[in-house]
Amino acid sequence: MLATIAPRPIAFASTIDKEGNVNLSPFSFFNCFGSNPPVLIFSPARRVRDNTGKHTLDNVLETGEVVINIGNYAMVEQMSLASTEYDKGVNEFIKAGLTPVASTLVKPPRVAEAPAAFECKVLEVKPIGDKGGAANLVICEAVLLHVQEEVFGKDGKTIDPFRLDAVARLGGDWYLRAQGDCLFELPKPLQNKGMGIDQLPAHIRQSPVLTGNNLARLGNTQAMPTEAEVQEFANEPLYRYVVQKHQHNPTELERQIHLLAKSLLEEGRVQEAWKALLTLTLLK
Repeated sequence: MLATIAPRPIAFASTIDKEGNVNLSPFSFFNCFGSNPPVLIFSPARRVRDNTGKHTLDNVLETGEVVINIGNYAMVEQMSLASTEYDKGVNEFIKAGLTPVASTLVKPPRVAEAPAAFECKVLEVKPIGDKGGAANLVICEAVLLHVQEEVFGKDGKTIDPFRLDAVARLGGDWYLRAQGDCLFELPKPLQNKGMGIDQLPAHIRQSPVLTGNNLARLGNTQAMPTEAEVQEFANEPLYRYVVQKHQHNPTELERQIHLLAKSLLEEGRVQEAWKALLTLTLLK
């Protein structure tokens, strides 16, 4: 289950007990579940081997507060080290070499090195079962967010995923770094209703070249290009080269045009891909 439900974001939770002892530990059973109010949930599950609870759970039950820090690649090994099962009262900030910073609205400190940190009030702790591995859902409301300026994009308003350099948990000893080729943009079909794959012309829908992702990108458009736009595209040098090279083999020509459209789609040039595919109707 843990190897397939992945990657999972990591809640690097700092808590404090009623005596003032600080605890810091990462949990990959974590996500956000609402924005108004902002609700975060993480689960310090019971230990599988001996069915014992974790210090983080004890602390949130005692104080009702937690800071959920967001870890990134620059601190991932320190975050992993903090998962060591030290005795109660041992401060993982010190063990992991991280810097505690006083929070504004809650008692637990936040991690200075974290690119973002949510000060949270605990709304509810919901245990799911009483055996080893059982979940304890800590439902929190974020009351204050800290974000390092370095992770904002050029507009100063949105988070730049490359600068955030987030990490996520996979199965076993595997992690994911959200960087490089792992990151890609995908237009969301929220404002405009795409026509859907079912409305694509049959020769496109049944293409032996185009993938399901390719077809979905085409189906995310509202309307096909006009005949005039398609005819204009037929004069493009790259398209004319493909036609001239394969004009004596209609089957291979169609395959090459589909390959051209696939390449255009993967470059984000959706309208040009449409035009390339629709030129096939002009050739018949």
